[in-house]
Amino acid sequence: MTSQSSDRSNTTLNCSVIICAYTDKRWRDLSAAIESLRHQELSPSEVIVVADHNPDLLKRVKASFSEVIAVENTEAHGLSGARNSGLAVASGDIIAFLDDDAVAEPTWLSELTRGYADPNVIGVGGATLPMWLEKQPRWFPEEFNWVVGCSYRGLPLSTATVRNLIGCNMSFRREVFEAVGGFRHGIGRVDTKPLGCEETELCIRTNQLWPERIMLYEPSARVHHRVPRSRGQWSYFFSRCYSEGLAKALVSKFVGARDGLAAEWSYSLQTLPKGVFRGVSEAAVSRDPTGLARAGAIVAGLTVTTAGYVVGRVSANAV
Repeated sequence: MTSQSSDRSNTTLNCSVIICAYTDKRWRDLSAAIESLRHQELSPSEVIVVADHNPDLLKRVKASFSEVIAVENTEAHGLSGARNSGLAVASGDIIAFLDDDAVAEPTWLSELTRGYADPNVIGVGGATLPMWLEKQPRWFPEEFNWVVGCSYRGLPLSTATVRNLIGCNMSFRREVFEAVGGFRHGIGRVDTKPLGCEETELCIRTNQLWPERIMLYEPSARVHHRVPRSRGQWSYFFSRCYSEGLAKALVSKFVGARDGLAAEWSYSLQTLPKGVFRGVSEAAVSRDPTGLARAGAIVAGLTVTTAGYVVGRVSANAV
């Protein structure tokens, strides 16, 4: 895929896109992700697909998509190592990341790169919209869309500065990785293990090095993230919340609790109480009994996430 100009792009920077994949079971999803990059208003200078310790998947990608750069994960098993392996071969001035089960809207890259017209901007991320493969459970609160890897209620509705970007839909200037290194091992997802926060830790590390520079959230840069039925079950909801708490404890260990939890305090003290009130009001005023279920899910989700954080902090201090 070659670079082309766009009337909507305010930058001539080349953009590499990295997609990490670990299983053949999501082949259709991976193919759709790659296909969405073929139709970008601003074409990427290169698309890199990283196979996470799966030689058969690597061979299949090479055989099926001659226009992409297919490489193996040469680091430890997991999303952090796979992303770092993609970074090792990327040549773009801007490096963007798209999940293997997400599809980008045609204006995705042009909207992302627009922010880099400001030299103080070092990272730009966009909105990740849930694409439920079955109907979204009515008890599932939008405040917890991060459980399924998507943008959640409480994020800005217009372009705004944020602490960290969402892993499914993010980009950075190359100089970020040259200055602070890659994604930290031991935090991110490994196959289906529902950990995360490796991108959060990277963003905070970058902000600590360059406090005067900016991470932007650009809602108009949209991708659609597939959400299977299994992620709409209570068991996954609780597992993901607990794992998020564990991961947040690790992030706090590496970057400090003040920076590691700054956004979480605002989310817990402002966004979540509003969500509980909204759910109770919908039950009382609109006579929607699932409003109480959503309110209960918010309380339960926060409780389980907090429990994971406490366990993670105790474990970290014991090491």
